[in-house]
Amino acid sequence: MQKTKRLSILICSVMICLLSCFAFVGCGESDANKIRLNEVTRSIFYAPLYVALNMGFFEDEGLEVTIETATGSDASMTALLSGSADIILAGPETVIYSSTSKDHPIVFGQLTQKDGSFIVSREQLSEEFNLQMLKGKTIIGGRAGGLPAMTLEYVIKNAGLSIGENLAAGQVNLRTDVAFNNIASEFQTSGNEFCTLFEPNATTLENEGKGYVVSAVGKVSGEIPYTCFATKSSYLENNAEQAEKFLKAVKNGYQYIIENSSATVAKALSSTFVGMSQAELEIAIEQYISIDAWSDDMIMSQQSFEKLLDIINSTQGTSYAPEFEELIDNSIAEKLAA
Repeated sequence: MQKTKRLSILICSVMICLLSCFAFVGCGESDANKIRLNEVTRSIFYAPLYVALNMGFFEDEGLEVTIETATGSDASMTALLSGSADIILAGPETVIYSSTSKDHPIVFGQLTQKDGSFIVSREQLSEEFNLQMLKGKTIIGGRAGGLPAMTLEYVIKNAGLSIGENLAAGQVNLRTDVAFNNIASEFQTSGNEFCTLFEPNATTLENEGKGYVVSAVGKVSGEIPYTCFATKSSYLENNAEQAEKFLKAVKNGYQYIIENSSATVAKALSSTFVGMSQAELEIAIEQYISIDAWSDDMIMSQQSFEKLLDIINSTQGTSYAPEFEELIDNSIAEKLAA
């Protein structure tokens, strides 16, 4: 009787162990296909990502993607390095800043290839905007050290203008003391003549009669690896299949945008931007299409990477010189482009 009881306990124990192992393996496989993405902000500038999410392209690849919105690139990078995010969508400058971290972040796909901010004027202009109109004026450019502010400073200086607070002497007062998410409200209350905003904020402000979109920074800055998908080196090594599926879904989101009308794309984005009308969404989409904002192959070139380093070093007085191959891994994007 005692032997039978022991045997029964042994059999039950073995079965429990086996079931636990199966459950563990199952959970491991399931967890590997769950991707926690942290984005630097919520903007139509990242439309291919939201189209992929809303149209089920991630699900088609067997992935379950959740998105958390941060309040800046530094917050996104903190999420990645702390382990609360698997992948981040942020400016590649944060990857450069974190290049000495243990298990350092690496870029594996480029989403945007132009500066996505638009110059907004407080007053309606009587002629076409040019950068010389910033002489003796103040423009809110975002947070110091962030790519939007650095790119704006770069193009202002390249236009032969001087940055400073001596407005009477024709200097441009470039404000970099405003958090990214607070630019629109600060612009409305400060009385400053210009600011830069991403969509949908630029279109929303214009529709409210509180500003006028007069130009796109991306038109004068040229191609820059502006926003990219990055992850830890270890994650890319251990989850290459998931990273490839993720990038493929986003690329399908891009294809959907360029193959459909702005009205159709707007409908695909409507659940992500519930505060915007169909007309506002269409305008924002067309704005980004007009400046060729998105990378069609998601590959970051070494030339554009070096331009980014030039922008960072020339505006910040730094001397960053990381090796391209150490921080950029184009293997997945190149495979998808083949």
